[in-house]
Amino acid sequence: MKTNRIYLSVTLALLCFVSQNGLAAEKQKHDYDRWEKSISQFEKQDQKQGIKKNGVLFAGSSSVRLWDLDKYFPELKAINRGFGGSEIVDSTHFADRIILKHEPKLIFLYAGDNDLSRKKSPEEVASDFQKFVATVHKTLPQTKIVFIAVKPSLKRWNLAETIKKANQLIADQCANNCLLEYADVWKPMLGADGKPRPELFKSDGLHLNHAGYLVWGKAVQPFLDQK
Repeated sequence: MKTNRIYLSVTLALLCFVSQNGLAAEKQKHDYDRWEKSISQFEKQDQKQGIKKNGVLFAGSSSVRLWDLDKYFPELKAINRGFGGSEIVDSTHFADRIILKHEPKLIFLYAGDNDLSRKKSPEEVASDFQKFVATVHKTLPQTKIVFIAVKPSLKRWNLAETIKKANQLIADQCANNCLLEYADVWKPMLGADGKPRPELFKSDGLHLNHAGYLVWGKAVQPFLDQK
């Protein structure tokens, strides 16, 4: 009987170990293939338009993809490498194909929004940003990177405290590195009631409208003036 109890205990422990490691492995699994169409389109654009070196590049998720850079920064001729639904790790993974070959002197990154909505912790998001920076600076050691703060939105306001923590962790990284900057869009997107300003969003409560992009343009302009 005692032997059976020991066997059962060992079996349960092993099952628990396997289960925990299985969950960890599942969490680490990330589908990069889903972006292949978007990345291939960027590569076709590069082949058609040529590589634009020493310029300004915007990378990240749909808030970048939907940003009409030619409209809001007509003299900048910036490169837009945003692809909707992406996380920080996606921009890092595809950096050699969509970012590094352009050798930008200034990169604006907006990502982290989707990451947090998919249950990544603020610490994980901050770590992913650190890896993005390391990837860029390994090839382009003098390129300045500006992280655009994860925005407050109507749709994801339930994540407000998590977003603020992630923003603070990344802001701290930027404060300790002369090649990193932090563009705060959190504060100017809040109203007097401390909540997201509805007039800055499209009907989905997540993506920006014209008024929202005007706020973002004002937030990033000081870094463009320094370039």
